[in-house]
Amino acid sequence: MDKETEILPEFKMSHLIGILNALADGIYISDAVGTTLWLNNASEKLCGLSKSELIGRNVAELEAMGIFNPSINRMVLEAGKTTTTIQLVNNRSRFLVTGHIIPDEHGKPELIVGHARDITEAVRTSSQLEETVELLKRYSQEIDLMKREVQNSLSGALIGSSRSYLSLLELLKKVAIVDTTVLITGETGVGKTFHAEHIHRLSDRCDAPFIHVNCSAIPESLIESELFGYQKGAFTGASQTGKIGLVKMADKGTLFLDEISELPFHLQSKLLLLLQNKTYMPIGDTKTYTADVRIIAATNANLLDLVKIGKFRHDLYYRLNVLPINVPPLRERTEDIFPLLYFYLQKFNTKHNQKRKFSPEVLDVLHQYEWPGNVRELENLVERIVITARNDEIQNADLPEELRSISMIDESLLALSSNLSLTERVEQIEAELIKQALKQHKSSRKTAAALGITQSLFMRRVKKYGIVLDSPESVSVDV
Repeated sequence: MDKETEILPEFKMSHLIGILNALADGIYISDAVGTTLWLNNASEKLCGLSKSELIGRNVAELEAMGIFNPSINRMVLEAGKTTTTIQLVNNRSRFLVTGHIIPDEHGKPELIVGHARDITEAVRTSSQLEETVELLKRYSQEIDLMKREVQNSLSGALIGSSRSYLSLLELLKKVAIVDTTVLITGETGVGKTFHAEHIHRLSDRCDAPFIHVNCSAIPESLIESELFGYQKGAFTGASQTGKIGLVKMADKGTLFLDEISELPFHLQSKLLLLLQNKTYMPIGDTKTYTADVRIIAATNANLLDLVKIGKFRHDLYYRLNVLPINVPPLRERTEDIFPLLYFYLQKFNTKHNQKRKFSPEVLDVLHQYEWPGNVRELENLVERIVITARNDEIQNADLPEELRSISMIDESLLALSSNLSLTERVEQIEAELIKQALKQHKSSRKTAAALGITQSLFMRRVKKYGIVLDSPESVSVDV
């Protein structure tokens, strides 16, 4: 007789029942066919029925009534072995339940003992924890984004308060937090490169390289080796050590392909492969490599037009054009001209140790100007006049000739003391307006459009007032 058997006679049944009732976990005992024999106080409480209502009833019947679902005792009887599952009791509480088989002296099932532990609160706490972790993650991303925005504002602000530009800035923030390919379009000088850098600085890749590739500045014979690199001895004149390409240098960061419309047609398929599979093959190599890069492309050309004439691959165009961003020209957001002027005035005053300021007349001229070179032209002009202005207050005389001509019409034309008739005065003003517009727009077609008249009418006025057209293109008239 072992020690365990020797001790048993010292136990009273009341002791055993007391111990089981003291447990916080549920104990549920049935016979080998599922008839309830006994349950402790915890099981009685979780089932919501008294022991007298449960003892003698089959667990399959109680399961059908929805007292517990599923019945662990039934599952153990069917499986013939110890089983664990999650049990829903009275459709409100969840329990982790395990059923054990107690065999008779012949090894056949005699009793089924179910042990249940309430995990409702644990599940709820776990769910709340997951929600909290997700919320903290989102807050952390937003805080990181705000920090990067502050750093951006210190390194070079994106100036603009017009509706179109504020919408653009919001779009840039949304684009920055994803890893999708971006295509930036816009006229020369609108700042496509700066906006691409802005996306990179706001992204999770901000600490990795930003590699700028100007596709129009690299000779066609070299651009493949510059982008993808080459193995030693890959071609005549190749370095004996080989070369790492810009794609590899941009790994984990951003590859900015400026002037993407100038990428040679035979290389467009290789770029497509990089976009689709993140793989590339250096010149002279026989295996492919992987590069974790985000592609941002930019162009001032209409890629769809190039697709139509066969100069740009249609599949590459659609692969690039996932997130299109158009940067509006300065003439379409004239509200931003003054803030930009003052931003660059302060910047170049500091750089060149000056104290320049704009006169009201100069501000009026600069606001009227259409800025065909956009923000780049504005920036260059402000630095130029900060350096060359005669006095601290910048006057019309400090402006380039093409801008001085935009200044207000000679006030003598409006003087009441003049002996000119009203018709003669109007004609003089009209002639002056035509001269100013012609200096700004150069061609007769563009000048006529700016003045809101037909080209033929413009040419008749030019002839009437004896205005000399400088360029041959100016004299061509659309009839």
